[in-house]
Amino acid sequence: MFIDSHAHLEGKRYDSDRDAVLGRAKQSGIEAYLAIGNGDGPETADCGIHLAEKYSSRPEYPQIWASVGIHPHEASLANDAAYARLEQWARHQRVVAWGEIGLDYFYDHSPREVQKAVFLQQMELARAAKLPIIIHCRPSDNSENAWDDCLALTAEHWTSSGLGGILHCFTGTVGHARRGLDLGFMISFAGNITFPKAQSIREAAQLVPLDRMLIETDSPYLAPIPHRGQRNEPAFVKEVARQIGELRGMSAEEIGSQTAQNFCRFFKLSEKNESRGTRA
Repeated sequence: MFIDSHAHLEGKRYDSDRDAVLGRAKQSGIEAYLAIGNGDGPETADCGIHLAEKYSSRPEYPQIWASVGIHPHEASLANDAAYARLEQWARHQRVVAWGEIGLDYFYDHSPREVQKAVFLQQMELARAAKLPIIIHCRPSDNSENAWDDCLALTAEHWTSSGLGGILHCFTGTVGHARRGLDLGFMISFAGNITFPKAQSIREAAQLVPLDRMLIETDSPYLAPIPHRGQRNEPAFVKEVARQIGELRGMSAEEIGSQTAQNFCRFFKLSEKNESRGTRA
């Protein structure tokens, strides 16, 4: 069994064949995925909920869970009305996380001080909603490092919640991974772990304890080798598991099974399924 812990399938790139994409995922052994609720901005951050509602009752497709949140790219669009909508959506029975949220100093689509303020506000909302957070962190190409700011803000404002979270699509160093683990986070690896220049990511994947690790596609982005350059999809998460397995002396299936167990344990899915009478 495999679980894709992070994918964006709501966009136009899947409008023509979304059913087929999800069907291929299920046929490939992908039992579930987390539909990230960022959409095109705060007004469409319920996109993951819509996918979960449409597909999760159908056994021919993977089980779908959802998150809600404002991505750092759209931080400038955050306002009181947006936060109120997020608070409401966060109560939906399929929502298990708040995110992705965080800092992006690479594109700087929103000013950095605005990104930080929106990150802090969403940590407060996630704490009130009792949801773990999913962090996006991307540094710039110069010495200004989003990792230092992101981890410092998290340590000061989030760790005391005890709710934990996920460092998604991990691209940091071994040192960043250690700091994230010390803060109680899961570390999720994506298709870029297969790229030739991604040695630092592979080094981190060798360090992270197996019970603190997740795998993801971040679809439609970062398709792994041998699919690099294509539109990514959840079925390709097996290539991430294969790469980690090669690093750890394990099979892709063993990595898939372990990370799927981690996902279910972290989000307490057995309890949620039992209480709601839904399929696992």
